[in-house]
Amino acid sequence: MQSTPCLPTPADPCGLAQLRQQLVPGQDLWVFGYASLIWRPEFQALEQHRTRVHGWHRALKMWSRINRGTPQRPGLVFALLPGGSCQGLVWRIAAADAQPTLTRLWAREMPLQVYIPRWLPCPTPQGPVRALAFTLARQHPSHTGTLSEHTYREIFAHSRGRFGTTLDYARETYAALQAHGIEDRALAALLRLAPASSPTPAACPPILGA
Repeated sequence: MQSTPCLPTPADPCGLAQLRQQLVPGQDLWVFGYASLIWRPEFQALEQHRTRVHGWHRALKMWSRINRGTPQRPGLVFALLPGGSCQGLVWRIAAADAQPTLTRLWAREMPLQVYIPRWLPCPTPQGPVRALAFTLARQHPSHTGTLSEHTYREIFAHSRGRFGTTLDYARETYAALQAHGIEDRALAALLRLAPASSPTPAACPPILGA
């Protein structure tokens, strides 16, 4: 089972119709979440599991100029970037709810057509499933590239958008991951760059397999 992108076509600039066609009638929809979907999924699921995808990793390296920042002072949101692996949650959504759930997910994740939706293989207790995930191409202008510690400090201290601050968003994600037994050491290290007046995660002991 391989990663399969759902790319826009000239006949379908947004790619949603193409994605709809890839849903098998009568088959449940699986969705992989690695950041805000974990703590704000906004859909009803029949089951959920902790899982890990390979070939992709979670990174706070996508510019946000509306939700967590402004054009004048951009903030950051998470993206799924090529390389490594990523622990997150996978949900099973009933076939009867698959199409409306897909519509809501698209409206939430793809208003600016930044992400590339992909079908990623996810292990579950019942075996591997093909789950929808939203990934980011490194060459996209919204990808930040490598950021300095100083830049992260400035963003954590000042960037705020219509849904709140980048710092609150990162902390919500970190807390949700920990609640599900997922340790993200890279995110913990970033959060320790937050302003001294704001509590940050303590260093975490190593976790086998994390």
